[in-house]
Amino acid sequence: MNKTLWELLWDYDPNGLLVVDAGMVIRTVNPALCAMLKTDSSDLIGRHAGDYIEDLSDFQRVWRKKRPMAATEREYPKFGLFVRQVMFPIEDEGIVACIMVDLTHESQERNELQAMKLQMLENVTRVVDKQMSVAQEIAGLLGETTAETSASLRKVIDLLNEETV
Repeated sequence: MNKTLWELLWDYDPNGLLVVDAGMVIRTVNPALCAMLKTDSSDLIGRHAGDYIEDLSDFQRVWRKKRPMAATEREYPKFGLFVRQVMFPIEDEGIVACIMVDLTHESQERNELQAMKLQMLENVTRVVDKQMSVAQEIAGLLGETTAETSASLRKVIDLLNEETV
């Protein structure tokens, strides 16, 4: 059984491909989408898309307006998935197709970097606060000793002035 070029592209495309009809019933999927949703095509095809995708409003909007939807980023926490998705209607077939590019790894890296930055900021803030506290303590001690030194010097000056008079 020879597959057509389109079937091969469908099978090997690393992006998830999902096709639903007007009733939001899943008509076809590719292996990449099955991997993203951690299930088999036989479990998906014929099922309502809402069983897997919590918010179908984008699909419904594309179907209703009969216009493609520009790339949007979407999170599917149920599957630990973060994607950039593009949707477009194929009116002649009565379907909406969705291409999902898996950005989960990039999203995790971005979140880890953000967490590191926040941790670094907290550490720097803590160090600066501690340095300011120490500097204030030193300034306080210097102020006390300066005042004591000044008072002692005044007494010495006064004594010397009394002796010379």
